Amino acid sequence: MHTSSIQQNILEELDRELAVTRLVLERVPTDKFDYQPHPKSMKMGTLASHIVNLLMFKQLFVQANERDFLDQNAPKPPPSPTTTEELLERFDKFSASLRQALHESDDEKLTENFQLRRGEQVLMERPKGAALRIMGLNHSIHHRGQLTVYLRLLDIPLPGVYGPSADEPGGF
Repeated sequence: MHTSSIQQNILEELDRELAVTRLVLERVPTDKFDYQPHPKSMKMGTLASHIVNLLMFKQLFVQANERDFLDQNAPKPPPSPTTTEELLERFDKFSASLRQALHESDDEKLTENFQLRRGEQVLMERPKGAALRIMGLNHSIHHRGQLTVYLRLLDIPLPGVYGPSADEPGGF
């Protein structure tokens, strides 16, 4: 269902992407958190934690007008989870907080500008809704794709993301 509401469209897309992301995160085995397919790649646990922590960052796009990467007082994510269970608990908590922030917002607020800065340098300035889609959802989807490659390299069956995977009946 697509409507003229920015908020409702983002919530619908967010709900779908969160459900799929959780399915992928459920497949990350605790004993493979240190897996690193290449020296330039993040470890699997670090990548999975980054995907989850991005939910907290997305909430900023909804509730704040700016984020300065040089701000030492900016909220920092807690230490990385060390088990799949902790990872999923954090995912559920951060997902609920983001959804709540979006429900408390509205189309007018989502058209206000959000600025991402590094001190005086403006890295991005967009309406909050666009920032949430580009730097939030798209960013997470990119990293989720990386994580599915890690899982495939470890021969861990993948859930369907945008249709059945080769590991599911009817997949290709």
